Amino acid sequence: MMHLRASQLQPFEGLTEQLMEEINRVGVVREYPAGGPAMDSDDTLNHFYIIMEGRLKVYRYNPDNNREQTLYLLGPRDMFDVLTVLDGERHEVMTEAIDTLKAVELPIEKVREWIHKYPVFNRAFYPYLARQMRQIEELATDLSLYDTATRLMKLLLKNLKGPDGNLGLLQNLPHEEIASLIGTVRHVVNRHLQQLKKEGILHIERKHLAVTNVEKLLEKIEL
Repeated sequence: MMHLRASQLQPFEGLTEQLMEEINRVGVVREYPAGGPAMDSDDTLNHFYIIMEGRLKVYRYNPDNNREQTLYLLGPRDMFDVLTVLDGERHEVMTEAIDTLKAVELPIEKVREWIHKYPVFNRAFYPYLARQMRQIEELATDLSLYDTATRLMKLLLKNLKGPDGNLGLLQNLPHEEIASLIGTVRHVVNRHLQQLKKEGILHIERKHLAVTNVEKLLEKIEL
């Protein structure tokens, strides 16, 4: 039996004592090593996951051309897999733990029950689902309408956290992983990153990235 507190299970803030007791009774904390596969389509048919630590890549892979497209890069406070909770269908995606990943595993039938039984639960679940749907819509639009340089700049802006230029989930991410997020390859990302560095928009030190001039980044995106 788990012994989590409500404060440890964000974004489900303000959970009732009764619901936390249920979560602790039926939930299990799973850990996945960095660089390896995490939960798969069979797992998510039966379980729902809330990420506590680390980053999870959710992607599709085409073996014919050895290309992959990252659909989501998830981190603490994120959930997986919301689609299967709603339709009960197998979600044919692959996953990889970017870092050592720790997640709470919950029976999917209990999660469906809680959505209807506890308003505090669905107040977190449905806005999160909407954000994921918007993210996929934005990805489809970006891949169709924008060149790789613009897609990269929009990705940097989206992940910008705080005034120090920190890039959140992109921090220390290998360039091939960044490439997979915008539908291109590593050497193209490297070229664009070096150009942004040359223009004084980005600071690069090994895999650490920081935006140093947000106004200039916004100007380039608008152009």
